[in-house]
Amino acid sequence: MSQPYVILTESSCDLTPALLAQAGAEVLPLNFTMDGKNYPHYPDEREMTIAEFYDRMRAGAVAVTAAANVAELTDGMEVHLQAGRDVLFLCFSSGLSSTRDACAIAAVELGEKYPGRKIYTVDTLAASGGQGLLVLLAGRMQKAGASIEEVRDFVEDTKLHMAHWFTVDDLTYLKRGGRVSPTAAAVGTMLNIKPVLHVDDEGRLIPMEKVRGRKAALAALLKQMRKTVKDPESQTMMVSHSCCLEEAENLRETVLAEFHPKEVLITELGPIIGAHTGPGLMALFFLADHR
Repeated sequence: MSQPYVILTESSCDLTPALLAQAGAEVLPLNFTMDGKNYPHYPDEREMTIAEFYDRMRAGAVAVTAAANVAELTDGMEVHLQAGRDVLFLCFSSGLSSTRDACAIAAVELGEKYPGRKIYTVDTLAASGGQGLLVLLAGRMQKAGASIEEVRDFVEDTKLHMAHWFTVDDLTYLKRGGRVSPTAAAVGTMLNIKPVLHVDDEGRLIPMEKVRGRKAALAALLKQMRKTVKDPESQTMMVSHSCCLEEAENLRETVLAEFHPKEVLITELGPIIGAHTGPGLMALFFLADHR
């Protein structure tokens, strides 16, 4: 009989409390700073609601995120090790954050302290709904009786098939993060250019194409799904958004009508990713032949 274990991840997964309960997973908060004050982001939004976060961004506030440190991750894992549970940590992409490196260091140190326990870390190379879907699928496997190694191996085998496709409505936030140049942002805004981006095999945020207008940008997300989606009828998919729920619901209905997946979940982008993309993001996450 396999030993009890817990699936841990960070709040960059953007899962709601209800979805986390469904997965049986636990989230460790990552932090952001706004107007000189630090806030840990919890899925229940206890420190700042997502709505307030984006309202303040629209008003001109700048949010800065920070990777978790070794001590924070050690504390988050050790409470379970002390209670006799093994740990499977599904980490935020190393292509977007150094949190995964800190997590690996914490795991090595804890492994020496608790030699009888299993501690596995997986670099999901994913973020937001991509990370969240991997956590949700892993949690469902755990609840069905899979061992910690079986779940670990599933995530390792699946992560490079987790497609992330998204667009943003305002280039200001990508400009701040250095994803587009100031000149490109100014010209793009004037011409109503919308970027289509994805997360690549190294877990990095990569611009893929530019289209004119929001309608064309959303159509481009569906075009990418058509090109690469794998067995859509068997899938749980996800639509993520930042302050554009009606569009997310419409996109969900389009995906259901065309691809007939088992379910399409809607989640809202939290502050950890939203700090870099701003309000107006729309994203599709699904399993594909390749990213």
